[in-house]
Amino acid sequence: MSIVLVVNSGSSSFKYQLLDMEHERVLASGLVERIGETAGHATHTVRFHAEPGQPAPAVLEATHEIERPIPDHTAGFAVMLEAFAEHGPSLDEAPPVAVGHRVVHGGARFFEATLIDQLVEINIDELSVLAPLHNPGALQGIRAARKAFADIPHVAVFDTAFHQTLAPAAYTYAIDRELAERHRIRRYGFHGTSHAYVSAKAAEFLGRDIRELKQLVFHLGNGASVTAVDGGRSVETSMGLTPLEGLVMGTRSGDLDPAVLLHLARRASMSIDDLDRLLNKGSGVLGMAGVTDMRDLTARCEAGDEAAQLAFDVYIHRLRAYAGAYIAQLGGVEVISFTAGVGENAAAVRAGAVETLGFAGVELDPARNTARERGTRRISTDASRVEVLVVPTNEELEIARQALAVAGPAVGSGD
Repeated sequence: MSIVLVVNSGSSSFKYQLLDMEHERVLASGLVERIGETAGHATHTVRFHAEPGQPAPAVLEATHEIERPIPDHTAGFAVMLEAFAEHGPSLDEAPPVAVGHRVVHGGARFFEATLIDQLVEINIDELSVLAPLHNPGALQGIRAARKAFADIPHVAVFDTAFHQTLAPAAYTYAIDRELAERHRIRRYGFHGTSHAYVSAKAAEFLGRDIRELKQLVFHLGNGASVTAVDGGRSVETSMGLTPLEGLVMGTRSGDLDPAVLLHLARRASMSIDDLDRLLNKGSGVLGMAGVTDMRDLTARCEAGDEAAQLAFDVYIHRLRAYAGAYIAQLGGVEVISFTAGVGENAAAVRAGAVETLGFAGVELDPARNTARERGTRRISTDASRVEVLVVPTNEELEIARQALAVAGPAVGSGD
């Protein structure tokens, strides 16, 4: 079997999945958290896959928990390896051939998944100035993982890489050119791994060549972004220098007149750190309505809460605005896909987002949209000129695919 370990590391935790890439299925997954705190915690879930035709359920799971101090990421990987040894699957019997790492920011340096060496580590570290909340944690995970799995290739898969096909007109901000170049200020875009997976999955579901399709992909979770995909290439995306720009999100403001910050600094005596906290952690749906979960927001709307209704309306207004703008940039659209926690589960959000897109040929089927189904599915009518889909994202699988593609030559050559 071609086994790949996928790691998504933050400053005080990391998630992992072990995938059998021959069948593209998860063998085990886990979370190591509270790293550096007094009491660390880890969960390890093993999946048992029944062979086709057997009467047992297709997948059985067993979850195990560990409580003990985890001083750093190296200790965290030791906990993970201990869980594999105790509860399986055995890494001795089915060793990984590669480790794929999610890295949020690759700047303008990384256009694709990249084999990690010391120079790549240095670059990821230098790019931390653009993603101070994400890249340092990813780098800690990479260094710990390279110690734990010293003899196999490690591959960095960058959230920004999919958007490196943006044209200069799409990624350039209208500020002083020399200042922008000196400080690497431009639109980079994020959620690229998800947008790449979903746009390809949508084409596969429809039996179409992705190179022939104009698509919009709405990744709507606590963080949210939309990408225009033309022929499989990102040509426009809503997040910018950081993941703050664009759509309304759970706790992030999205688009905002920059003069608001100047006004708050002058009139409310807010510091740079105050403004950072406000825009990233105290705005969006939380700032407007006091909740972050879309289920809570819609329940409050149904109960007649005016603040919740306004927050929902603002959220939908921004989705429609971006949809219209991106359809114009594409010159029309053939597929619109919704993914991530809100996109996959909030029928009211999907309905609101496309309600005014009849001019573009969009016709939603209310019954399909509200049906309690899982998996990739069509929610537009049979007569709709635009296919509207729900496509569950699978960033870990996409990372594993890219890691295996990059590591394959190294694995085959014995390097």
